[in-house]
Amino acid sequence: MIFKAVGDGKPYPDHGFSSGDWARIPPRQVRLDQLIATKRELDLQSLLAKDSTFYGDLFPHVVQWHGDLYLEDGLHRALRAALHQRTVLHARVLDLDAIGSGAARSAEQR
Repeated sequence: MIFKAVGDGKPYPDHGFSSGDWARIPPRQVRLDQLIATKRELDLQSLLAKDSTFYGDLFPHVVQWHGDLYLEDGLHRALRAALHQRTVLHARVLDLDAIGSGAARSAEQR
């Protein structure tokens, strides 16, 4: 199996991150078998296109929530990595667990 699981939609709250916000997160390695896909469907033409990342971020977007890693954007890139026998890919990871606990600590200090 390529991914830990395949979901149908995003189970985490809306984070409101823009493209610019994502660009400020440095990429890090993520294991494919730790990811939960948030999309069930795939456009084969996008998967096979040579310039599929030309107009977007080069790195997939992953959201960490309740200890799980959700692949929000970049399904095609992740599958392409798997087809090339790679077990990891570089992705930008937004840690909602850390943001949530940080916000909770700030509220407690008030």
